[in-house]
Amino acid sequence: MTLVDKQSINSLTWLRKASFSFNCVLFFTVVAILGGCDHGPDIIKISGSKMGTSYHVTIVADQPAPADLAKQIEQVLDRVDRSMSTYKVDSEISQFNQLAVGEFLVISDDFDRVLQIARKVWQNSGGTLDPTIGPLVDIWGFGPIFTGDIVPSDSAIQKSLAGIGFDAVNRTVDNQQVLMSKSRPLRLDLSAVAKGYAVDLVADLLEMNALPDYLVEVGGETRISGLNPEGYPWRLAIESPSPTEAVAQVLNLEAGAVATSGDYRNYFERDGVRYSHTIDPRSGRPTTHSVASVTVIADTCAEADAWATALMVMNSDQAINLANELEIPVYIIARQDKGYTVSYSETFRPLLATNERIEAQ
Repeated sequence: MTLVDKQSINSLTWLRKASFSFNCVLFFTVVAILGGCDHGPDIIKISGSKMGTSYHVTIVADQPAPADLAKQIEQVLDRVDRSMSTYKVDSEISQFNQLAVGEFLVISDDFDRVLQIARKVWQNSGGTLDPTIGPLVDIWGFGPIFTGDIVPSDSAIQKSLAGIGFDAVNRTVDNQQVLMSKSRPLRLDLSAVAKGYAVDLVADLLEMNALPDYLVEVGGETRISGLNPEGYPWRLAIESPSPTEAVAQVLNLEAGAVATSGDYRNYFERDGVRYSHTIDPRSGRPTTHSVASVTVIADTCAEADAWATALMVMNSDQAINLANELEIPVYIIARQDKGYTVSYSETFRPLLATNERIEAQ
């Protein structure tokens, strides 16, 4: 992220892609109003490319940061990539996917934490988040192999449905080692949680180094803490699905994580029907509701990431009702006629009182 003057808003949008075979495209716009000053804390900016996407870290440091902080951040991101990248044949997740039924794999603490976050959201969402959905993503042409925007047959969908199901992923503990196995053939993809988890690890690293004022973003998933370089809350903007509007909602936050899932960039049309990349793992078909994007705020980015994916599968009423039940701050933009409408959960409502709302057009 680059410095801009007080009159400027630098909006950066990233696409979820590449090394994690993302089955959901997330968009999130980070807006930072950063003023220059001659005195005060050091402003540290670290950015690069990892995990098939870009990352940006901004730190407001009132004490010296470690000289090798950039290297430490790269090591953290490499750690997650080596564990959960489906594009690396020797990653933990690739090793699991190559297991025969009944075989087991000893997994790392990172892998185990992501697995448990995914399992909790899978259970509480009624299965709208399912990390074994890969075969369905593939046959609909949203996986690594392009199929030519062909609508799969009913029999192909049913065959793929038989090969998914997070209930077949087993976790056991033996002599303090965490083991994973599968009770039927399937392929695991934790991309809906792993990138957010990487954000959390970088944030934890900064806090361990007594750097509590920061913005960490990896591929659009964001976590912030403290104040920005001007001494104000960080400004985060939710992107509008409308091509004529850049921003739908601006938030001022001092703590938390934000993730947005949207369907308005990755889709195809066949015979006048629009097929979104957002696939319901229960039916095996792309969703047909009007939801264009779901933004979730949570304590951790891994949770926000997972819930944005899970709620995107539901229609607006279902998503808001579940968010209210679980007290999750959620902001939804849905299509209506030729424009868009906005809805949000009760725990999101207080955020609107002191933040700028820009009506989706």
